Amino acid sequence: MGSWGIIEMGAPLVPRSTQIFLFLRPWVLPVLLLTLLEWAARTLAPDSDAVAPPSRAFLAFGQALMVSSEEGVLRASLFTLGSAAAGLLIGLVLGVGLGTVLGLSKRAASMGFLTIEVLRPIPSVALIPLSMMVFGFGFRMEISVVAFATFWPMLILTQAAARQVEPGLIEVALALELSPWARMTKVVLPAMLARLLVALRLGVAIALVVAVTVEVAANPYGMGYALMIAQQSLAPDLMLAWLVWIGVVGYGINVLMLRLQHALSRRMGEIPQAQRA
Repeated sequence: MGSWGIIEMGAPLVPRSTQIFLFLRPWVLPVLLLTLLEWAARTLAPDSDAVAPPSRAFLAFGQALMVSSEEGVLRASLFTLGSAAAGLLIGLVLGVGLGTVLGLSKRAASMGFLTIEVLRPIPSVALIPLSMMVFGFGFRMEISVVAFATFWPMLILTQAAARQVEPGLIEVALALELSPWARMTKVVLPAMLARLLVALRLGVAIALVVAVTVEVAANPYGMGYALMIAQQSLAPDLMLAWLVWIGVVGYGINVLMLRLQHALSRRMGEIPQAQRA
């Protein structure tokens, strides 16, 4: 094929050098930043307790991979991801359920308006002391805070999505004498799917952020706690490694959610087949 390649079937021919450039372009800024940090850490602050060169952070992360205790990469990551997923699931079920009811019923929305507007501004971290009193340290305490944090965006976005469902669709469902469950699963939820996927992506990001925050502030488990242990141990290389790892985990989750959103959108016929990524 020489110096030319085909990106995908039916796409125009693009020089292979251009393909390589397009592939490497997103990595230019991270590499420059890491290079600058490496130079600054080794020349300007060689003995700092707060800054470490990325090369040392990479070695520290490799050592953390071998640790099997609570501060090890595998166990800490699984705990944080499990807590975030469980809390998100609770917030998703409650938020989508109640948000759909409030979006379809103006009477229910007016009745719940004051309660929602009073509770929604409460920061999720402010719930940590109460959760500790009720559940103590551990998994249940963390998922309760994550569920509280993810419930509100899911509720608000679902309510907005339900309000935008075409009234004609509901009228057709009533004319067909569908049961309430059939109307919900066959008419309302499919019409809301695209907006629900956007809400889910936002909820996933919030769940991970809140889970790590709870672990930093109070819960002696997970990636946030491992980050605090590195800070208290004056190990800036390990602390930087955990910071980067949390970012990588968040990026990976976002990529998976984008793929899920595109796959479901194609299935619903919202993205043309030729636009596959």
